[in-house]
This record gives sequence, C-alpha cells and structure tokens, in this order.
Amino acid sequence: MKTALVCGAGGFIGSHLVTALKRERFWVRGVDLKYPEFGQTAADDFIVADLRNPSSCTAAVDRRFDEVYQLAADMGGAGYVFTGDNDADIMHNSASINLNVVDACYKRNVGRVFYSSSACIYPARNQRDPDNPNCKESSAYPAAPDSEYGWEKLFSERLYLAFKRNHGIECRIGRYHNVFGPEGTWTGGKEKAPAALCRKVAEARNGSTIELWGDGSQTRSFLYVDECIKATLLLMRSDFEGPVNIGSEEMVSINALARTITRIAGKSLDIRHIPGPVGVRGRTSHNGLIREKLGWAPSAPLQAGLRPTYAWIAQQVERARGCNVRRAAE
Repeated sequence: MKTALVCGAGGFIGSHLVTALKRERFWVRGVDLKYPEFGQTAADDFIVADLRNPSSCTAAVDRRFDEVYQLAADMGGAGYVFTGDNDADIMHNSASINLNVVDACYKRNVGRVFYSSSACIYPARNQRDPDNPNCKESSAYPAAPDSEYGWEKLFSERLYLAFKRNHGIECRIGRYHNVFGPEGTWTGGKEKAPAALCRKVAEARNGSTIELWGDGSQTRSFLYVDECIKATLLLMRSDFEGPVNIGSEEMVSINALARTITRIAGKSLDIRHIPGPVGVRGRTSHNGLIREKLGWAPSAPLQAGLRPTYAWIAQQVERARGCNVRRAAE
C-alpha cells in the first residue's frame, strides 16, 4: 500500500485531497493545527500539531512517504491578506512551515513533495488591466507580488527547487488560482470571494441589498475544488516539476460573480459598492503550459461549481440562524 502525508489536512483543499487519496487506496496521514471544521477526516492517522515547530515536522515525517503534499499555510481572503495587518504572521508562519517540512522530507528521503504555491506570486504590474491580465508562468520575474503572501509563496517555490538541485528531493509546484467549493471557510474574515458572496446572498432577504468591496469590476477566475484535486494528483505523478498554473481561464468580474450567485439563489438583490481591500485589478489562470505538459483543463464551467457551493453555504447559514434563534429563546 502506498503512503501519503498531507500537511494542512484540516483545511479546505487538504481535507478534500485526503478523501481523494483514500479513494485511491493510499494509507494517509494528515497533519494540521486542527481537524477539518465541517466533517470527519478520512485520514488513517491525523496528527494535531504546529508545523512551525521543527519537532512537529520530525514527528509527522517519521518515515519515507511515497508522496507528501505541503498545503499548510497562514492564509485567507482579501480581508486577511491585503489589509497589511497580518503581513508579519503570514510571512513568518508560512515560511517556517516550509523550511521545516522540506528539511524533514529531505532527512527522511521522501519520494516526492508537492508544494501548493499561489497565483499571488505574479507581479502586480501585469494585473492592472482587469480585461487583460498576464499570469503566464514565465511572467513571474522580475518579481513584484502585490502582497507579502505572494512574496512568501515565491520564496518557498525557490526553496523547494533549491532542495531539488542540491539534495535531489523530487518536488512538484502548482500555482493555485482561487479554489472554491463546499466545506470551505465561509465566514469569519478569512473566506474568499465565492464563499463570501454565497454567504451574503444566502443571508439577504429577497429584494434587499448586498455589499461588495471596490467597484466590482475587478476580475478573477475561480476553480472548483474537485478540478483542483485532479490537477494536483496529475502533476504530482508526472515528470513535470512546474511551477505551473492550476486554475480556470473563465474570467469574470466580481459584479458578474455576484449576479450569477444571485440567480442560482433565485433572488433579486441590489449591489452596493463600499471601500475595502480588493487586491489586483485583474487575474486569471493562463493554462497553456499545463495543457501542453499534462493535457489538463477544467472539465466544467464556473456555474457548475457554484451551484453545490451555494447550496452548502446556504445550509450553513440556516443552521447558524437556527442556533441564534435557540440562544435567544433560552
């Protein structure tokens, strides 16, 4: 039986990845600061530990795993990453995790490591035009990310590639573009745009108003989590090390995203634009390289993933309302 370690297995993508690996009959160990928030982990073994601590990494990587997936990071949506208030934590915490994980994998002669980088590594200068952003892999340098989150991700890409050059550790690097789906963070400040908008629409009464940060013309592309997992596993088992984009080329404005979710909900809502952190003006995945090297592309349009995501978040909103009503009655 093959073995896999998923770092960040208590998070959104990590928990879905654990489930996918179990379907492939891997023995899976998960490690994270916490268990998955919205369901039971499918991992055979789950260690609650802080990977910023070198001894925790040593305990987690206590054997030669066939595959290690490093998704653990200090992250969140625009309200967490772009305010500037969390920059020190983001850089220190995530860099510490990656330094510890890659060193532990090297010392245990791990077969192969996947590192989840981010579209946030791309230069801000190439993402000023919301209609024509440039996120080709080759555009990453000269480096000029728009956030410390992006700078840390770029540093860690180079860290894993340096360990490959100097120590022979096999690494694969995927640059994730806005992954969304059920069982992801949907409230509390760290949620990303699709989840935040699904929550706002679910909470709103028909005929009322929802608020969006900025003017809503900023553009993004969004990748459903099942598509992300398929691409991640394909890259991990390939001969191509990356870095390579893992995302969708279906670019939409935030206004259009809000309108699509509103239609899915069957509601009529107005939009009020308010000041708030928005990040770059335009960003979408450029998938030429992953098509060439792996023959991969998303199999379904954005709306296909938004439907189950909205249904799940609407269910969470109703449960939260029920809890509040019960508390008020007590």
